[in-house]
Amino acid sequence: MKTLTTETATTLLELLAESGYSRTKVKQLVKYRAVSVAGRVVTQLDHRVPRGAEVCIKTAQEMRNAEPPPGLPVVYEDDALIVIIKPAGLLSIATEKEKQRTAYYRLNAHFKERDAAARIFVVHRLDRDTSGLLVFAKSEDVKKALQEQWPTVEKRYIAVVEGVPGEPHGTISSCLRESKALRVHTVRGKGEGKLSVTHYAVREAGPEYALLDISITTGRKNQIRVHLADLGHPVAGDKKYGAASDPLGRLALHAAFLAFTHPLTGERLEFTAAMPKRFQTLFPKGAATASGPAYPDNLSAEGATTMSKAQDSKKETKKAPAKSIKEKRAEKKAKKAEKSRG
Repeated sequence: MKTLTTETATTLLELLAESGYSRTKVKQLVKYRAVSVAGRVVTQLDHRVPRGAEVCIKTAQEMRNAEPPPGLPVVYEDDALIVIIKPAGLLSIATEKEKQRTAYYRLNAHFKERDAAARIFVVHRLDRDTSGLLVFAKSEDVKKALQEQWPTVEKRYIAVVEGVPGEPHGTISSCLRESKALRVHTVRGKGEGKLSVTHYAVREAGPEYALLDISITTGRKNQIRVHLADLGHPVAGDKKYGAASDPLGRLALHAAFLAFTHPLTGERLEFTAAMPKRFQTLFPKGAATASGPAYPDNLSAEGATTMSKAQDSKKETKKAPAKSIKEKRAEKKAKKAEKSRG
């Protein structure tokens, strides 16, 4: 590893250019997370490097040994923690039935390939079918420190819901409890369940769907999904909580933003994961965009690309008229009634 020390404040690009690196080479180094300033990986060419800061550049061999884990894009990494983007369809941690097809297992295996003594620690979880930002710690102490502040961590999500809420923004507050059948629901009895608070704002509205910005004050299991279903606008693709449609072939919920205090440096960290591209296809005329690292929406839980529904539909020569969500709900209700009579 090559080490440089800055004599004056400058940008990363200027520093490396003065040290003999071409602009193309600097872009490659940054792209493959091979440059760190004061122990922290830097991913922007215009990153400001203060006077006296130590800048480390990995060698080609070190870069080969530090390839990112397959199917888990890395948003941020330092000596204390790592932030990745979990694809929809992949568990965060193991269950009784599934031990290996999890973000934790894959990331832990990746680190052990680099260092047999390395370990990662679970800080929080995302539902299997929710995509987005997921944080892991590299030590038990960092894990505990992050979990202690987790109730105050700023968490924002993006969701596509069926229909359009009557109010452009609002707050849903209720007590939630999980049944023996592992289904979370709102309870009305005094002292029952755990208080859960979800805030929403309509970002874009279409004829059958709405794009919502979501923030949560609490972080209960399935909280957003249950609250939006209680509102009468379940998350698209969420059959478990009453959705009648699945326009994207996945649960339309994405963890888009996290902000918290670094447990060791005390610095405020903010991370953004761009909205999955297919969310935007339901709002072709809107400006439904989000900043942050691109998230390949056709990345499956196995890390392989899959053909989108749009591509698949081109193969069809005849297409039946699409049913509206209201028609689908009515059909679903009729089937339930018929089943109960039978």
